[in-house]
Amino acid sequence: MDSATTAYEARERGYDLHFLHTSYGQNTESKEFACAEALREEMDVADFLHIETDHLARIGASSLTDASMAVEDADMDDDGDEIPSSYVPFRNANLLSMAVSYAEANGCEAVFVGAHSEDYAGYPDCRPEFFAAFERMVDVGTKPETDISIVVPFVEDSKTDIAERGAELGVPYDLTWSCYRDEAPACGTCDSCAFRLQAFQRLGIEDPIAYEERPDYTGEADPADA
Repeated sequence: MDSATTAYEARERGYDLHFLHTSYGQNTESKEFACAEALREEMDVADFLHIETDHLARIGASSLTDASMAVEDADMDDDGDEIPSSYVPFRNANLLSMAVSYAEANGCEAVFVGAHSEDYAGYPDCRPEFFAAFERMVDVGTKPETDISIVVPFVEDSKTDIAERGAELGVPYDLTWSCYRDEAPACGTCDSCAFRLQAFQRLGIEDPIAYEERPDYTGEADPADA
């Protein structure tokens, strides 16, 4: 959902798109890849690179990649002091490194990232200062003529803000997937499902994907309002 909205935002800003999708052993990697391919077709993106890696799954220590760890139910009252079990150790540095290589090889001007405020409340590699530091590293570690920006358009926004912007841009959310547990239907109770459902419920919009459960999250506090 976040990446799809970010892709539409990048296109709205006048960028020609290159898609990079990575399967790294996450629980729903097949579903996510299918959604990426469908979005590529929907947006008529000519250049689409799919990379399969297994090192993050082999490293483990995340409920997204380690079958021995259960994906926890959402705790909407969590203040972000604890790192969730779904955190994949230093994942975004791994993925961004591949994205920057791809961008430099293709003469791209920017790498767009879909992270947002509810992410960096719990995930250290989604913080604004992480992306700023990574951009400085890109400046040092690429060719002198290379100039690639790390653009995180929704980094200060909530999931609700993203859904609202996506509705304005006409993002086909039926072609997106957020669940941390299942490939069909979405569970409706993991962190990612809960924040997604809350966003649509707050806007009074029906989330178009199928769920095992659709709890009402409208009474829960929005972390972005804290």
